[in-house]
Amino acid sequence: MCASISGFSKLSKSKKIDWIVETYFSNTEDAKRILKQYWNTNDKLQQLHDEFIENTITNYYLPLGVAPNFLINGKIYTIPMAIEESSVVAAASKAAKFWMDRGGFKTKVISTTKIGQVHFMYYGNIENLKNYFNHIKSRLIDDAKPITKNMEKRGGGIVDIELRNKTQDIKGYYQLHASFETLDAMGANFINSCLEQFAKTFKNEALNFEGFSEQEKNIQVVMSILSNYVPDCLVHAEVSCKVEDLNEDKNISAEEFATKFVQAVNIAEVEPYRAVTHNKGIMNGIDAVVLATGNDFRAVEAGVHAYASRNGKYSSLSHTKIEDGIFTFWMEIPLALGTIGGLTGLHPLVKLSLELLHHPTAKELMQIVAVAGLAQNFAALRSLTTTGIQEGHMKMHLMNILNQFGATETEKATLTDHFKTNLVTHTAVVEAIKDLRFKKND
Repeated sequence: MCASISGFSKLSKSKKIDWIVETYFSNTEDAKRILKQYWNTNDKLQQLHDEFIENTITNYYLPLGVAPNFLINGKIYTIPMAIEESSVVAAASKAAKFWMDRGGFKTKVISTTKIGQVHFMYYGNIENLKNYFNHIKSRLIDDAKPITKNMEKRGGGIVDIELRNKTQDIKGYYQLHASFETLDAMGANFINSCLEQFAKTFKNEALNFEGFSEQEKNIQVVMSILSNYVPDCLVHAEVSCKVEDLNEDKNISAEEFATKFVQAVNIAEVEPYRAVTHNKGIMNGIDAVVLATGNDFRAVEAGVHAYASRNGKYSSLSHTKIEDGIFTFWMEIPLALGTIGGLTGLHPLVKLSLELLHHPTAKELMQIVAVAGLAQNFAALRSLTTTGIQEGHMKMHLMNILNQFGATETEKATLTDHFKTNLVTHTAVVEAIKDLRFKKND
């Protein structure tokens, strides 16, 4: 059934739900029950969630788990992770424990510069435009002072503004390419406010610039917006140990494991089909922490995958080597994160997650998030090159299958014990449930 409605956003929440369930669902009472059972019983907390976005009808829950035993630069962390995929937290925890006994993770922030651009069209003489930019650049920064004042007091602000000629791509297309330091804030609103002020000054002052012809004074601003591609907001994370210290699996020697591990990473560096899945595993860890700490995982995803393609071909984000008997596994990725502003001061679970992480600065959070991604990648590659990915994943997925079939607590206990020594597949679990219930009723 196709339906449209006018003025939906002005309806009360209960009226919104009435229209939704009556228009789209055959069992209206069941649909209402499901929506309302996820409401928070604390009215004040529910109102807070309702006001995060428009047209809220309920809350969508994800599990918030923790991965303990992360040793990062000599400090122990328990990392919060919000994610629905069954094996992610377990894999991260296992990798953390493995590396805690081998010196832990070493990290450093390489740079924290973020980018925003004013995109505009100009069809006049390029030298006249360059002269105008040099004339107006300091004014652009001065006119933004009311916006940057507080950020500058904390040590941040506008780093630089460049004029970029993009006419080789689109006729008449130029940019004001601005770089920013936003410290502990992700800084999206700050950057966008600065850019809009740049655009206003740049366009208006052109009307009075004597170096322009009358036609050249008509600069057309197309848009002003930050970029989620942040190749100069980089963090490095790595682990290393003697090859012989990798020997924890009785079925494979440390040397063979190290060799296969390096080969697996090398494949992801040259084969895009593998690289996408390889990097998705990294993002399993990264997104889960980004989400738990109230940051924008869509922006992080977009920026990271663009970075993976920066050399003209999509490739692995992580790298590894063996030199002089030392195994090293590392990654450098762009992460624009914040620990103040946005949801960080509003969502109660975000506040708890940040407290769990010892109230990190943005730079510290960058390092923690990078470690979660590297740990996840190590765990996945370790499984792939030894037992295979499905053995561990399906054991973690077992509970989901049992819940799909409405298993009782007794059945769960029996079948969990059964699959400790048997291969978990969807078919095997279904057959085991049927067999268990048949015996019970026999």
